[in-house]
Amino acid sequence: MADKEPKTPAPSPTEEGLADMAATAAAASAAAAGRVADDGAAASSGGTGSTQSSSTNVKVLIIGAGMAGLSAANHLLQNGCDDFLIVEARGRVGGRIVSIPLGNNQKVELGANWIHGVLGNPIFEIAVQHGLVSVVNVPKPHKVVATTEDGHQVPFSILQEIYEAYVCFLRRCDEYFLCQYSPPPDINSVGEHINYEIQIYLSSVQDPKEKRLKQLIFNCLLKRETCITGCHNMNEVDLLELGSYTELQGGNIVLPAGYSSILRPLSAQIAKESIMTKCPVKKIHWKRKKTFTGLETVDENSENEDSDDSQKTVTEVPTAASAALRGASVESNASSNCDYAPEGSVRVDCENGRVFHAAHVICTIPLGVLKHTHRTLFDPELPQYKQESIENLMFGTVDKIFLVYDRPFLSAAISEVMLLWDDEKQDAVSEEDRATEAYLSKNWFKKIYSFAKITDTLLLGWVSGREAEYMETLPNEAVAEKCTEILRNFLQDPYVPKPKTCVCTSWKSQTYTGGAYTSIPVGATQEDIENLAQPLYATPQATKPAIVFAGEHTHSSFYSTVHGAYLSGRTAAQYLLANDEPDEIIMESDGSDLSAWMQGIALD
Repeated sequence: MADKEPKTPAPSPTEEGLADMAATAAAASAAAAGRVADDGAAASSGGTGSTQSSSTNVKVLIIGAGMAGLSAANHLLQNGCDDFLIVEARGRVGGRIVSIPLGNNQKVELGANWIHGVLGNPIFEIAVQHGLVSVVNVPKPHKVVATTEDGHQVPFSILQEIYEAYVCFLRRCDEYFLCQYSPPPDINSVGEHINYEIQIYLSSVQDPKEKRLKQLIFNCLLKRETCITGCHNMNEVDLLELGSYTELQGGNIVLPAGYSSILRPLSAQIAKESIMTKCPVKKIHWKRKKTFTGLETVDENSENEDSDDSQKTVTEVPTAASAALRGASVESNASSNCDYAPEGSVRVDCENGRVFHAAHVICTIPLGVLKHTHRTLFDPELPQYKQESIENLMFGTVDKIFLVYDRPFLSAAISEVMLLWDDEKQDAVSEEDRATEAYLSKNWFKKIYSFAKITDTLLLGWVSGREAEYMETLPNEAVAEKCTEILRNFLQDPYVPKPKTCVCTSWKSQTYTGGAYTSIPVGATQEDIENLAQPLYATPQATKPAIVFAGEHTHSSFYSTVHGAYLSGRTAAQYLLANDEPDEIIMESDGSDLSAWMQGIALD
């Protein structure tokens, strides 16, 4: 993950309401709480949820119109199933993929920024197929300037030396997962291991000033890594699990029309009436049994009194053999891939009064939302192993700060200014005190590790963790003033202008996301992600699951990425499209007798 750029998703206005958002963005610096929010977004391309109580029957209900939900819907359509609906809490599709206009007819991505890797990346393939990106990617010249708080510019040779050493340290962290090495004693996190290597590296530096300068560069790179990983501090990230993330080759690709342009081909084939926006889900009754009055939710406690392993039997995936044994009693229609088994209808209640009855549900609700709602959202509650995995995994906060200017002020050759904050005074502050509002109010901005130039008049800053959460509480004017002060100090230029517009994302505050993306903290494992992906079966006899889970938090190798979300949606659809019975394998032989056939497959 060393050469990945931060891939911050962010709060989400509607794409169709870009004109309205343009006005909002222009007025953002004058708004008291000027955060880009999505909870009250305008209606998008689909129908909006009715406020009247009504019931709808559907074969497959997809919860969430982000990348995982759109992927699942497209895969169903490609395999002949159009009996599905998507319910989306926001007023638009796209989830953590969203853009808004910010002056000069330019769109900026509040959410996902880059296609991470080319080889084997389905998002890149879709982009190429629809002409959204050139096959030949020519990177722009990238000149980074690193400066201290007093304006001292670090020689590029030192910056390059420290960066190369840092990348080496990070790759060694990856190797623990890949090669099953044992780390040094009492080192459990990525941050601890990298700092351990930093101390060894700097022990040979004799000049105290040079040593301190190199330490500041390492500190800056570690702050950058928190934005890439999605955490507050790299000491939170499990050392043995870092390498579980699989990095695709090919670098980071920017779509010329913005990442949100990928939504058009994914939404084009889905009927508008199949997407219901502004329809937040309140309750999912996933395990129900027939009674004299109809289908009722099973009481897990009463069922467990009769069977000690009831929870296990309804959550295990049926084996091929048991499915074959049950095949005789299950009607199947080979001519239609949408003829799903009728066992156990799932009932989904929405906040606007709508009720859906579905044979199957594909749940793409983000991990950040599940962390806050999983105990009340599912009836009965999720199996204990799923609840524990939801709580074990981390869903960090990463936010963006966009600064729009009337005129350029940075040198045309400079593309990024790295901020080398002197953290020596902070080192003496306890972790408990760093979490207080008194501390954050005076130091939140020191988590901004750089300002990158998107255009000559548009800068982008990143901030993560508790500092990002605190920033979300500030008015945009306060953020703009602090950023101006930072730039004037680090560039030693009192004439750096104030931005005409400042737009900040508020990823943590958003009701329907609750953070940025998934990572594996100390004590959690890749198995926790695999647990989240496990489907749930309403009964031990069910051949297909009642609920299938999808989203970046369910892909054990590509968590935190858009392509991970896409692939998880496709996998979820495949669960429901699979045949009830295993395919029969017929082996033909050229010989006329069994012995001749056996000779043909004999092992030497």
